[in-house]
Amino acid sequence: MRFKRFGASLLVTGLALLGSATPALAHSELKSSDPARGASLATPPTQIKLTFTGPVTLAENPIQITGPENASWTVGRAEVAGTVVTAPVQAVGPAGEYTLRYKVTFEDSHAASGSVKFNLSNPVAPSQAPSSESPASSQAQPSGQAAVSSAAPAPQTGETTPEDLLPTWVWIVLAVAVVAAGIVVALRFTRRKD
Repeated sequence: MRFKRFGASLLVTGLALLGSATPALAHSELKSSDPARGASLATPPTQIKLTFTGPVTLAENPIQITGPENASWTVGRAEVAGTVVTAPVQAVGPAGEYTLRYKVTFEDSHAASGSVKFNLSNPVAPSQAPSSESPASSQAQPSGQAAVSSAAPAPQTGETTPEDLLPTWVWIVLAVAVVAAGIVVALRFTRRKD
């Protein structure tokens, strides 16, 4: 009889611990980005697109793009449509690795930030940036952009861990450890009674 009570209380404790781990598993995160993580672009994008696993609101100055030689892209007003954040950008700078940094607030009110690195294979001079909307370049650019977008890596998941929280795997390991310890203790009590 005592063993049944102990087993029941152990089961309730294990379920409670798994229940407390559920909020950590439920946090939203960056699902994909355009440009994608690790993408190599021949021409710079004219718009940034970030897709999250849950609804977000924007923090102040939510998107920044920097690159080699202190290059900094001009980012227009970011907009949110549910789980998707978009912002127009005007690129300028040398070829090399660029970092897109973002800051958002998720539906459960925790703030998160992260980054996506991508490469630009051709430099963009300041005078070239505005001409990307000229008729001549707009005819050539969309097909080039489409080719780059289709060759971009698949969407990335779990790109950032929300600040101020333990990673999900820590909660899972703790839950498994508690349940395993409970089973070992229960088996020892059973053997003593026999």
